[in-house]
Amino acid sequence: MAILVLTPDQLDAQASQLHDTQAWQSIVSGWELTAPEPGPPAPASAPAPGRQPSDWRSLLSVPVDRLIDDALRTLPAAPPPERPLPGRLGAVLPDRVHAWRRVGQGDLRPSVHLGYARQILAEWGWQNTPYRLRNARGARCVCGALLTAHRLGYGSPATVNRAGAWLITELRSQGWPGLIGPWNRAPGRTAADALALVDAAARRAAAAGH
Repeated sequence: MAILVLTPDQLDAQASQLHDTQAWQSIVSGWELTAPEPGPPAPASAPAPGRQPSDWRSLLSVPVDRLIDDALRTLPAAPPPERPLPGRLGAVLPDRVHAWRRVGQGDLRPSVHLGYARQILAEWGWQNTPYRLRNARGARCVCGALLTAHRLGYGSPATVNRAGAWLITELRSQGWPGLIGPWNRAPGRTAADALALVDAAARRAAAAGH
């Protein structure tokens, strides 16, 4: 099975391009909006002739499909299924060694993909060498963790791009105007900062139903 051959800087650029599209902005705009505050309860009234009191759909002011969709959007992302990462040796091996892990794996939501990227950063380590997928110890930068998650079988190439776009969306909300790579290697940046960024992006994606 083919392995995505993007480098971290290429992923960074592609995610930024996706973030800047009108389609993506329509996804992220209004993700924080909630339903209006409830007003005073309406006075009880007798059911209309020919309508049974049990016909609860008549009491709704919005379509049922929209209610279901709104409820699903508020649910947190499902936790990734238990599938341990390869050990420390696996962190430094070439990605092609792990290609078998993609066999039979379906796609998943960007928020779940970000969860796997966080697991990689937490277990294999974070590094801030400019645009290196990994260092000698197998630690990854933030973009490298996204790519590694895909190469280990978690998510399609399109999911990787969307996860990166959610990271950029979160960075924009924090006032960072650039790409993920320069943020990752900014002076004073720490592993805790990287994990917090991925966590925040995953929560934002999950809240938007992604």
